[in-house]
Parts: sequence; structure tokens; C-alpha cells
Amino acid sequence: MLTESYFVSVSGPPLANNTAIPKDAGIYEHTLHPTHATSAVLKRSSAPSGGLAVSGTHIFAAQQDKSSVHVYARPKGNQEAVVNFPERIRSVALAQDVLFLGTQEGRVIVWELCTGRQVTTPPCHVQAVTCVAVTPYHILTGSDDSNIHVWSLARLLELDTTTEHEPQETLSNHRAAITALALSKSVNPDTNICVSASKDKSCVVWNYQLGTPLRTILFPSAPMSLALDPCARAFYVSTEDRSLYAVEMFGEKAVFGPESTEGSAVQVSAAFGTAPQEAGPATCLGLSYDGTILLSGHSGGQVRRWDLSSRADSTELASLNATVTNIAFTSPLSSSNPSRPVAIIKPFLGNRSYAFTSRIESDMASETRFSSMLNSSGIPQYVLEQAIMEFQQPAGNTAGDAELQKENEELWEIINEQRALQKKTLERYVEAKSKA
Repeated sequence: MLTESYFVSVSGPPLANNTAIPKDAGIYEHTLHPTHATSAVLKRSSAPSGGLAVSGTHIFAAQQDKSSVHVYARPKGNQEAVVNFPERIRSVALAQDVLFLGTQEGRVIVWELCTGRQVTTPPCHVQAVTCVAVTPYHILTGSDDSNIHVWSLARLLELDTTTEHEPQETLSNHRAAITALALSKSVNPDTNICVSASKDKSCVVWNYQLGTPLRTILFPSAPMSLALDPCARAFYVSTEDRSLYAVEMFGEKAVFGPESTEGSAVQVSAAFGTAPQEAGPATCLGLSYDGTILLSGHSGGQVRRWDLSSRADSTELASLNATVTNIAFTSPLSSSNPSRPVAIIKPFLGNRSYAFTSRIESDMASETRFSSMLNSSGIPQYVLEQAIMEFQQPAGNTAGDAELQKENEELWEIINEQRALQKKTLERYVEAKSKA
């Protein structure tokens, strides 16, 4: 069985005098499968909601009401660096070896971990950037100003210092602060979706590349956090009244497709679960790799597990004695990145020559066809791509095809002649039988 782990961050003062919990503990690593256990505890951290990002080698935690980010080395299990920025950091997100930070003043800071290069955008949000979400090609930022900006990743990483950093799209259907964002893994312009949650008691499903709102979901209470199914079949929402909702994209009560409810707004009233009174509302959600288990972190310090297949009552996994602010799952599969940063390079704002510092994980020699087939867990990727290309190509008019077509036409002529002869023979037979 694959080992699946997740990280939990807490913030705020202890809720009770509990000597069983390590002092100053701020980030916990837990193993979910095959047996739930605490793997590591990292101290001196107080990350706000949306302020935790995890890579294969490092953990990045923004600090509550501060302009610093604490960096922890996962293999060593200790704090590697404290990185200070000119503005208070509210949210962080990681894309490969690039960290994106949302600030209190509405800016986006881009930090290349392997070079130390730093890029800062103008304050395109008029209030704090509360959440950041990334795809391989885009970054989305949600703010207290109720707007969501869609940025081109390539333009943000442009080396030309004269490039103006402006959002590609602005999604502005909400009327209150954005509390959470979730993105699908699709990068197709026609099928990519984003789900946003807001204090206006609604979630909106967007086609973020086109800037089009697809459906508005209304809730009885304001959503606090959300999680999107890995296959974008559903998304899960926690609200201020301790309720948890499941919104099916394609089901009996579908949001999209021919079975969906007519109109752009859908009212959701039936929750699939409610957190206990002592746990408080769920401040963050996390989905397992296969999308069958939902974890919720609560203001009462509890981490609870929800089985989405049976929808049974939740079970308590941990009690951390402080408000849980983030839950971040790590993939149980090995990373496909060709390089791995051993140590981060602190950011530097200015023009200079940058050195790329990282450890090469893959073989520098080109992969052979045999090694590709040997290491593939199924049909090799290049075989699938070649087959798709052949299906897309029009049929060729070669000489062999022309000869086959000619033979086919001659055979059809013989068949038609035989059918005509058979018809005449039957007519004469019927005529002779009627005379007799």
C-alpha cells in the first residue's frame, strides 16, 4: 500500500493547558495510510489560513500578521531559514520550484527558489490577497476586495524587467471577501474550472481562462473553505454554522450537463455532515489522493476524518490544542521533477546575474525507447501520442489504396449484375406459376 501523508498547521494561543502537545509546535506531519500516526513536529510557526505550501524537500509557512516566511527542510526536520519581505504575507502557493506569495497590500510576490530571483507585481488588488492557487500555466489570486485575478505564469516569470505585470482576467461576480479557491487539474481552455468561495454565502464555478461564470451555488451560511475532487466530479464546502456540503458536478442533482438544474444559481440546503459543537466550524479542508477521504481542520483544534463513500459520521484523528488553519496533502507517488533544490536561495530584488542551484534527479542522457517501455507502468506515452496523431490524420490516397478501391468497384458491379439476374429469374418464375 502507498504511504500517504498530510501536513497540518495551527495558529493562535493554546486552547487549554495540555502538556501532551509539544511546546511551540506549529506544523505537524501525519501519516494517513496505512496507519494514522504523527511523523514529525515543527516548531516556531503560526501560519494563517492559506499560508502553508509543501514541496518534496521543503515546507513554507507564512506567519500570522508578519512579513516573514519560515522555511523548513523536510529531510532534516528542522528550520532552514527565515525569509523577510517588505510587506506582510497573507497566503502562499507553490508551483514546481517557484513560490507565490500574496501580501496584505494586494501584491503578488514571485520567488524562484533555485535562483533567488524575486518579482513583485503592482497592487492590483485593493485589499489583502487571502488565497492563491496555481496551475502549470496560470496563477489565481483571491482578495478581500471580492475580486479574483487570473495571471499568466509565463508573463510573471518573464526576464524582461520592462514587462508590465497585469492580470490576464478579472473574475468579479462576488460581493464580499474571497475565502478560498480551488482549481481543477485540466489545462484545456474549454474544460478548466475554478471554484471560489466568498463571505457573500456563495460559491461560483468559473471557466477561469475565459473569465466566464458557469454556475453560482448559494448556501445558508458563509463558506469558510473548500476542496475540489481530483477528477472535478464534486467539491466540498465548510460553512460558518459547522456544516459540510457536497456539491456534485455530474450526478442526480448535477450542477452541469443535461441533468442540471435550470438557471445560473443553485440553492444548496442539505449538508452531508455537521461538526460537533466542541470542534467548531471547519477552517480548512483537504482531500486524499484518490478523493475518497475528506479531512477537516477546526477552530477547536481537532482534525476530523470524513468517509465520502459511506458519508458516515466523522471520526477524530487528532486534537492539536490550537486553531487548525491549513491541511496540505502530499502525493504518494514519486515526483517527476528533473531537479530538486537541496537548499533554497533567499530572494533578491534587483538586477544581477543569477545562478541556478539544484540537484539533478534524472539522467542527463536522453531516454531510449527501450528504457521508456521498461519504466512505463502501462502503455508508454509516446505510443499513445503516435496513435492519436494517426487517428487525426486524414486517410492517404496511395497507389495501393487506389487499386483496392478499383477492385472493390469491380466486385460491386458483379454483385449488382447477379442481383439483377436473380430478380428477373424470380419474376419469370412467378409469372409461369401464375399461368399454371
